[in-house]
Amino acid sequence: MSIEFGKALTVTETPIPGLIVLDLPVHGDSRGWFKENWQREKMTAAGIDLPDFGPVQNNISFNDAVGTTRGIHAEPWDKYVSVATGRIFGAWVDLREGPTFGAVYTTELDPSRAIFVPRGVGNSYQTLEADTAYTYLVNDHWSPDATYTFLNLADETAAIEWPIPLDQVEISDKDKEHPRLADVVPMPPKKILVTGANGQLGRALRAEFGEHTWIEYATRDDLDLTSPDLESARRWRDYSTIINAAAYTKVDLAETPEGRVDAWAANVTAVAALARIATANGITLVHVSSDYVFDGTKVGAYTEDDPVSPLGVYGQTKAAADAVVSVVPRHYIVRTSWVIGEGNNFVRTMASLAERGIDPKVVDDQVGRLTFTTDIARGIRHLVERAAAPGVYNLTSAGATTSWFDVARNVFRHGGHDDARVSGVSTDDYFASASGPVAARPRNSELDLSTFEASGFAPAPGDDGLRAYLRS
Repeated sequence: MSIEFGKALTVTETPIPGLIVLDLPVHGDSRGWFKENWQREKMTAAGIDLPDFGPVQNNISFNDAVGTTRGIHAEPWDKYVSVATGRIFGAWVDLREGPTFGAVYTTELDPSRAIFVPRGVGNSYQTLEADTAYTYLVNDHWSPDATYTFLNLADETAAIEWPIPLDQVEISDKDKEHPRLADVVPMPPKKILVTGANGQLGRALRAEFGEHTWIEYATRDDLDLTSPDLESARRWRDYSTIINAAAYTKVDLAETPEGRVDAWAANVTAVAALARIATANGITLVHVSSDYVFDGTKVGAYTEDDPVSPLGVYGQTKAAADAVVSVVPRHYIVRTSWVIGEGNNFVRTMASLAERGIDPKVVDDQVGRLTFTTDIARGIRHLVERAAAPGVYNLTSAGATTSWFDVARNVFRHGGHDDARVSGVSTDDYFASASGPVAARPRNSELDLSTFEASGFAPAPGDDGLRAYLRS
């Protein structure tokens, strides 16, 4: 067996997205040879984006004879393939849904070369030397319930040029019976789970992402996030992303003894459970935060790095959830303010008052920007599909800040009503006669949007969004 010694650790891209070949340093002398087959720290330093794939199992396939041929199997997990002894001819076929379905790549592997095979890419090999030990790390445990996809080794479309003709080698009967490419059912992408699917944001996410077999929209009736059985409620390794649109948002009721319990359960306990699941299974967790994590005393817009200082129970639960989600390796915290979507909200209330001839008093000393759920959904999709850097992203409508009083007047005016019917009042005076508990509101809710905009996302101007919302 001839091994090339002294290579530098390098990576080579292939025509199949995510399938990469690694040249490994192998050190040899008269006693034999040594290599670091998987070295997380050095791979990270070399810029190889593999060390976080989280292997949980190591398998070895030993092959006695030259020409042993294993079928083209696409599995629902990633695998890192290398050779301990001997040499193979490997063939990989992209069997995932998408534009590269059917793409083929072939190469030889010996102890100085390895390959990373992403989920859904068909993997096969033929031994070129006797006593070949083929070894691979995988990031999920084998399961009979998992979804597999197969391709016939002799498929005419893939047209793999096997070094040893297939009629002269050892192949299992099962591998001989696998379908041709035209009959292969592509492996679907990992699933996306949207919780809180019946809420304002959940409905907007459904409209944005659409109906697909690989997107699951769950209500509380479908999936109780506070259940002690949550970790066994799904085969979580089949999910790539959880978008948590479920939340307790009754800011005043959260100040009551019962509301406080409910707010912490929904906004923190449930989020912590999702964070544990996301961390354990390599899932991206998308969490929606709020301007209520701030006390509103800052002059100017709040950035993602400003320290939190919530005034009430609701804000405290959102700030606690932010801290929990921030330790998930793959996470997006989307911080919003003044959310408007399908359902009961401030804009709908003002439009109804205008139509019924009621002249409202609206607080004029709280400033910020509206955030339409359509923009939030669009922004979340942008982060997920672009695989943006994990972290906190402020997201509201663009444009100048306004007060609730200004928003109310705009609603009246855009609806063809006299905006002078709306009068301003201070927050203290507005709530002076309240019969129940009132949560303290941040007076300044302006969020700086530069981080999100730098990622390539352009939020719609607030007044344009308001006009479109009223028309719909």
